[in-house]
Amino acid sequence: MDTKPLRLFLTLADTLHFGRTSTMCHVSPSTLSRTIQQLEDELGVPLFYRDNRSVTLTREGQRFQEYARDTLTRWDNLRHALQEDRRVLQGELSLYCSVTASYSFLYDILSSFRHQYPRIELKLHTGDPAQAVQRIQHGEEDIAIGARPDHLPAGIAFRPIARSPLLFIAQAGQAQLAERLNGTASKAAWEDVPMILSEEGLARERVDRWFRQLGVKPHIYAQVGGNEAIVSMVSLGFGVGIVPKIVLDNSPLAGRTRPLDVQPALAPYEVGLFTQERRREEPLIQAFWSQLPE
Repeated sequence: MDTKPLRLFLTLADTLHFGRTSTMCHVSPSTLSRTIQQLEDELGVPLFYRDNRSVTLTREGQRFQEYARDTLTRWDNLRHALQEDRRVLQGELSLYCSVTASYSFLYDILSSFRHQYPRIELKLHTGDPAQAVQRIQHGEEDIAIGARPDHLPAGIAFRPIARSPLLFIAQAGQAQLAERLNGTASKAAWEDVPMILSEEGLARERVDRWFRQLGVKPHIYAQVGGNEAIVSMVSLGFGVGIVPKIVLDNSPLAGRTRPLDVQPALAPYEVGLFTQERRREEPLIQAFWSQLPE
């Protein structure tokens, strides 16, 4: 069974960029265009809207995307079910995490995984960890690494990896600011402090709640996507940020920042793996999931 056309289609549906898809899938642009055209001819409907500036899925393309994902999942499951030896598992597994998580957790996990399952191909995507659960819910990834939300959405499975304190940080040279903010928080001390916060996600929810309990409307200097950008802006003296300790420990800019001893402290992060509950027993996902102890 030739599944390559479906895989090319799904990659294009994710990237919405012919050039990037050609590079990722190691095919020529003409081969990619011809494959998509053949699918559209067989279906009798356009799957993408194309113009000189953008590529978007049609309504029919969105329906075919669901079909293609389901078909490939069922095909991979059938192939794996027919393999008597677990060690010959093969196929493709997509994984999403932040840059920090990629070198904080993945090395140990992948060292064991690649030794046990050398024929499973991993597609690693990095980005804002706040998007981890959403990408799993939308079926964009098989597995994601991120912080467990206070309320885990229905249908999402989680397996913890580690816990990390959530820290307030300031520029290393701002000793007077640190002295002012350390200790028990007060409204007077915090109401005019420029804050650099995540656009969304668990850290943003917790710091927003912290400021509400303090009775302060935070002075937000910048809202950014990704913890690494927060560390960078704080190191330049633009304001105070909130990041997980694991991000700071692995940042090349850690020496240019200082953690603040603020009370009450923010609740720590619980970092782990996410996948869809209904897919947890799929052979490839189970193989990766089992790398972590119960």
